[in-house]
Amino acid sequence: MSAKSKADSGTSKTPGTAEEGERRDDPLARAILDLLAVRGPGKSISPMEAAQAYAAGRARPGDPPDLWRRYLHAVRQQALYLARQGRIDILRKGKPVDPHAPIKGVIRLALPPSKTDKPQSLHD
Repeated sequence: MSAKSKADSGTSKTPGTAEEGERRDDPLARAILDLLAVRGPGKSISPMEAAQAYAAGRARPGDPPDLWRRYLHAVRQQALYLARQGRIDILRKGKPVDPHAPIKGVIRLALPPSKTDKPQSLHD
């Protein structure tokens, strides 16, 4: 294959677009985002739900019923990655936490509120 044909065979997408980021997402990150999209705005999921959904899609006959536990740490890691990109929020006690700070304990994952979802003021 010539250098010209190699260059022509690439996609015409511009680097750094949201579409490119989604295409490069880890399958587990994609599963988290898909679950959150199904759940809808203002709703959250637990890392356990994401791990169970991901494991269900990969399970083979004979796998233990708690196969999802194998993916729990990876779900938390991908959640941190997505939160640091601003694509999801990590919630503790119902409030977003800083994804750059250590996060311990029970967490939930949610889509960040869109700018149009701001509550109406009483004066509007």
